[in-house]
Amino acid sequence: MSEQQGTEMTAKQVAEWMVEEIRFRGILRQEEAIAHIREHFGESFIFVNENGNASLEKEVKKEFRKLHRGSISWDRDGFMWGWIG
Repeated sequence: MSEQQGTEMTAKQVAEWMVEEIRFRGILRQEEAIAHIREHFGESFIFVNENGNASLEKEVKKEFRKLHRGSISWDRDGFMWGWIG
């Protein structure tokens, strides 16, 4: 297995965790997601954006969008994702 495949697979696992959390709880706050991902999946899935805020790595966002296919929305004001099913 190449390093690229391993990263994609793990990015998908991070995204799967996020979708399951949101499906179960209804929402997932960004700060909670970042903390959990750092602790359980590793720092490689987080980066600091131009505003100095922790954010999800591009591959995680891509896998996340593929998995939820429009059933989850981002609340900019609340810095959280929510299930719209």
